[in-house]
Amino acid sequence: MGTTARHAHLIGRMGELTRLARQVRQHRTEERPAIPSGMVETLGLIGQVVDRVPGCHAKELAAASSLDPSTVSRAVAALVAEGLVERRVDPADRRASVLAITDRGRTALAESQRWYADLLDRALAGWRPEEIDAFTRALGRFSADIQEILNVETRNPDLEAAR
Repeated sequence: MGTTARHAHLIGRMGELTRLARQVRQHRTEERPAIPSGMVETLGLIGQVVDRVPGCHAKELAAASSLDPSTVSRAVAALVAEGLVERRVDPADRRASVLAITDRGRTALAESQRWYADLLDRALAGWRPEEIDAFTRALGRFSADIQEILNVETRNPDLEAAR
């Protein structure tokens, strides 16, 4: 199989994976509606950032997620409205606020993570541990390489203009 055919095959698999991710999110939302569709990832990201630093600013969340600040702002507003996240006064700058996951948010996130873990346990039941490890490494490498390319293009807009 030549490079062009390999790339076409990979693009097809990426499309399948994207569709599958949407189906999984929809199914999780139907089975476990504690966190509305599309908010699990944002809540999980806030949890990761908050676990490192007590409270986080929305701009830190945008940077950590590589998302536009307005996208993050809308997602955070929805999480706040659902009572899963709260805004607190930033002790370092009383004019600013930091985001914190509420107890309800932590419970909902833990429930969602258990649901995903169960799904993966069932999907990978026939896989050998070394197959799972190899797939995890390859997917991580692929994601990191794509992210690096996107980050370079974002930092250097002239690169796109030159194409």
